[in-house]
Amino acid sequence: MSIYDIEVESIDGKKMRLETYRDKVLVIFNSASKCGFTPQLGELQELFDKYKDRGLVVLGFPCNQFQEQEPGDHQEIKEFCSKNYGVTFPMFAKIEVNGPQAHPLFQYLKEKFGFKGFNMEHPLGNVLTELLTKEYGDFASTPDIKWNFTKFIVDRGGQVKARFEPTTEPEAMEPCIVELLS
Repeated sequence: MSIYDIEVESIDGKKMRLETYRDKVLVIFNSASKCGFTPQLGELQELFDKYKDRGLVVLGFPCNQFQEQEPGDHQEIKEFCSKNYGVTFPMFAKIEVNGPQAHPLFQYLKEKFGFKGFNMEHPLGNVLTELLTKEYGDFASTPDIKWNFTKFIVDRGGQVKARFEPTTEPEAMEPCIVELLS
């Protein structure tokens, strides 16, 4: 199975296969409107604006699995992202990223690129580590998505090349993106 075989639903309810994005470099992430990392939407939009003409596409997947930080319906999410962060990249229907109902896309991404740890230099690195350790114990031993704004980069051939945790700012992904766009 290829990433391009996976079906997704746009935030407007249109079903499509990721085949639509073949030959593009993709940044795929799970989002939430009420999260401390939500300003990353603006940073992801900046990357999209800067590199879309060279083949970058950013794909956002709202998720309410982390302390219910994405309570809105699809229209509310779309309006929030557009109004507050100028989001013009594709947003999709709300999904689950972990557990038995995890969307096939995130099952695929986690299988290809597991958790390597948080950036402990980020102010929230220790906070997330403490929270997740308290709630799950050895949380780092699984490839599960740990929080909102976990970002994956997929090359033009559909290969998952990198995973960046929420504690990595989008601008830090730029060298990886530029290399794959070359």
